[in-house]
Order: sequence, then structure tokens, then C-alpha cells
Amino acid sequence: MSRIRGMRGQLASSIAVTCAAALALPLALSSDAMATAAPRTAGQPTAGQPGAGQPAAERPGAAPVSTGRAAVPGSTQSLPLTPLADASSPSSSPSSPSSPSSSATTDRTLPPAAAQGLARRDVRHFSLVGVVWDNPDAELHGRVQVRTRATGTTRWSGWLDVDTHNQEHAADPGTEERTSGRVRGSTAPLWVGASDGVEVRVEAEADGREGAGRADRAGDPLPRGLHVELVDPGAEPPPQGPEADAPRVNVLTAEAAASSAVNADLAPLGATEIPALSKKETEADLLAARGGAGADAVDQRAKPYIGARPSIVTRNGWGADEQLRERNFSYTKTVKAAFVHHTASGNNYACAQASSVIRSIYRYHVKSSGWRDIGYNFLVDKCGNIYEGRAGGVAKAVMGAHTLGFNSNSMGIAVLGSFGGAAPPAAAVTGIARLTAWKLGLFGANPKGKTYLVSGGGNLYRKGTNVRLNVISGHRDGFATECPGGRLYAKLGTARTTSARYQGR
Repeated sequence: MSRIRGMRGQLASSIAVTCAAALALPLALSSDAMATAAPRTAGQPTAGQPGAGQPAAERPGAAPVSTGRAAVPGSTQSLPLTPLADASSPSSSPSSPSSPSSSATTDRTLPPAAAQGLARRDVRHFSLVGVVWDNPDAELHGRVQVRTRATGTTRWSGWLDVDTHNQEHAADPGTEERTSGRVRGSTAPLWVGASDGVEVRVEAEADGREGAGRADRAGDPLPRGLHVELVDPGAEPPPQGPEADAPRVNVLTAEAAASSAVNADLAPLGATEIPALSKKETEADLLAARGGAGADAVDQRAKPYIGARPSIVTRNGWGADEQLRERNFSYTKTVKAAFVHHTASGNNYACAQASSVIRSIYRYHVKSSGWRDIGYNFLVDKCGNIYEGRAGGVAKAVMGAHTLGFNSNSMGIAVLGSFGGAAPPAAAVTGIARLTAWKLGLFGANPKGKTYLVSGGGNLYRKGTNVRLNVISGHRDGFATECPGGRLYAKLGTARTTSARYQGR
């Protein structure tokens, strides 16, 4: 199995380098192969620091290698929260997303109040909301609620709860991503749909002044530097496939080319979708990559346990702005386990909006939380559609930031939605089974089996502990958390059995 990973890695890496250089000249692709994006929103924020680890769009001197394809649109408004007593009247002019005026509206030398918020106000268009703070190690023990106004109406929602326990979705302690200096504490993001008005309130628990890790400093009821993040995902990518218009000429940036090139052995450069294969085709593909004969010429006993490769929407397909993420990819050694999550972003979305939800989460993870890329390796919507997550290649062991302490030698799959009280759709559970049957099969893992992972540190297992886990585990198996929600967690047994059956076990 190491041989297949080595072959795939060498092929994709060489293609990525070659293509990124070659794409200084325009690359013509049909509309079936890639999407066209609208120009970047003016005034889009740049929050990175100089250095090789920064997102490409923010490194000093960085420039796209081509100008024929504009960056995917989208923006983030970052507004400081203030003590509720001081936020009783809305501001006449919302803060600019590129320069939040926290220094002008809050005094960071004073301890944070036990209740902070943002008075009802008009803002620019957004569809996803979350709250962030300065110290990623500080926990927000309390309640975060928002109200939003639907775009172009006078209709305000009721108070909506935002999941505050998001610290466990992060890079492992001590890793380069975790210690970059850009990471901030954050709530889970909440999808609210097209909105142009917002109101926020954050209230500490009654005993919020007690206990380690509750805030930045002893006696702080809430973390310092609280901001509400309002994310606009931008317009949907144009249609792909047979229903699309006549072919268009598009140009890939170096970052988009590299992100696509690592999947070049599965789909053409710039493809918006990795096509599904039958089980027989998948077996033949894997055996050929191993250097063996085709499936028709191999004894049944030599065939691998692997499920049919499912259709996967690529990052280009859901409209990722590749200039947001860090340029380099990060890998782990293998994939021994899959951790299942829910995004806790709410269930108020249609499957046709899934790409917008993912673009919003991606932007929130990178621009607001300070991560190198979206945290999950894959995402699944309520209709069972599967999406590529963190860049690096869907068939590779890409290091994610999804299960604090267990990101090494694992992958993270997030179902879009919240499943503490709501049951996950059967299609989503089937999507998990289809994806794991294929991806775990590439690495010889049995979906119904057990495996061992070494903890990188967390609230359940000390760093260095060798932990026995289900090959398909819930997030809560590696960290004390509600994720992936009780209703989805209860379906993991079904996912394991179905996945193993798809593998032919």
C-alpha cells in the first residue's frame, strides 16, 4: 500500500509543480471542466502576516500567475462586540470588514464585561455568522445568540443559538498550524441565509469567573477581543455539465492549478467533479496503481477490499478561492481512521446552497479563525453529495484540523448541519458510507474494525496515549464534545456496516 501512496504522491506533486509554472500562460478549458468566477469583492480583508506560511494572496510581492480568471467573490465583515450597556443603540456606520475598529470602540486593558453584544444594525450582505476572540486557548463558557434580518425585508429572525464549543475542531497542539500566531478562538459558524441586518448578544455563565481555561486571565468572565464575523460566500459558480452554455475560456491561477493537479490521476486539470467509478473499475484502478494486472486477470482472492469511488465535487466545483489558503499542502503518513463530524451550522439550507455553505465555512476557518485551510478533509450535504475539503488530493493522506489531538493518520468528514436534536437524512449517512468504503479501502482499513491512534493531546487522552478507536469514529470518541450530535452519532453503526458491505466484506 505504501507503493501506491508513493506513486500517487510523486505523480501529483510533479504535475502540480509543472502546471503551476505553465499556467503563467492562459489555459483553455471547456465549461464542463471548470467554473468561471466573478471578480473579487473590493475591500476584501487581508489579515495575514508576512512569511512563507501565509495565504498566497497576502504574502508580500505575491501575485496571480494569470489574470484571465478573477478570484472567487466573497467577503468578511468583522465587528467588535462591546458591553451591552454600551451597545444599546445601533451604530450609524458599520465597521469596514478590512479594518475592524476594535481599538477605537473597546479598551483591551479593562476586563471584559460578563455580557457583550452588538446592537441591531444594518450591514452589508452576509449569509453565515460566528464569533471569534483573541486567544485560541481561551474557552467561551456562556451563551452566544444572534438575530438576523432577511435581505431586502423588514423581517427579523428570533434569537438563534450559536454553538460555542468549537475549540475541539482545530489543529493538534504544537503543530505549525496551531502555533502560527494567526489562530483565534471561535464559535462554530451558523448559516443564516441571505441577510443584511444583525444583532448579537454574548452572556457568560453565572460561574464564568471560576475555573482554568475559561478566559484569557483569571477573573475574566468572557474571552478578550470578541468580534462577530459576518461572511458573504459570494455568488454561486456558473452551472457545469451538459446543461451549461457553450464552452468558455478560463484561466487557472497557480494556486488553483496546484490544488487541481494533486487530483490529476483522477480527473482532468480544472475539473469541477471527480467522476464516480464502478466497483470493478475502482478495483482495476487500484490494482493498476499497485503495479498489478487488471481486475479481469486477477483471482478474486487478490482483489482489494474497496468500495466504488463516489462522485466528489472538487474545490473548483464548489468555488474555493485558492488564494485564501496557505500555498503548501500538509500530509500525514496514512489514513487509519475516519472521524465523523457535524458542522453545527444549522439545517436551514437547500442542497443547491451547499457550495455556498462550504465557501462560507472555508472563509470562516481561514480568515476568521486563522487556520491554513478549511479544517475538514471532506464534507457531505443532506442529499448525500460529497465535497472535497482541505486541499492536497482526495486520494492522499491530507493532514486536517478537525479532531484536536487526532488529526495525524486520520481524516475528518463533516456533514453539513446540526444533529443534536435533528435526525440526519439517510442520504447523508449513505454518503459517509460510500466515501469511507472508497477512501479507507485505499489504505487497507476495515470500516467495521478497530485501530490505534496516538493522541496529540486533548481533554480525553493525554499526549502520547495510544488509543483504541473504531475505524469509523465520531468526534466525541477522541474529544469530550457533543459533536457530531447525538442523532448522527447513533447512525455510525449503520455507516460502518454499510461501508464494509460496499467494500465487499
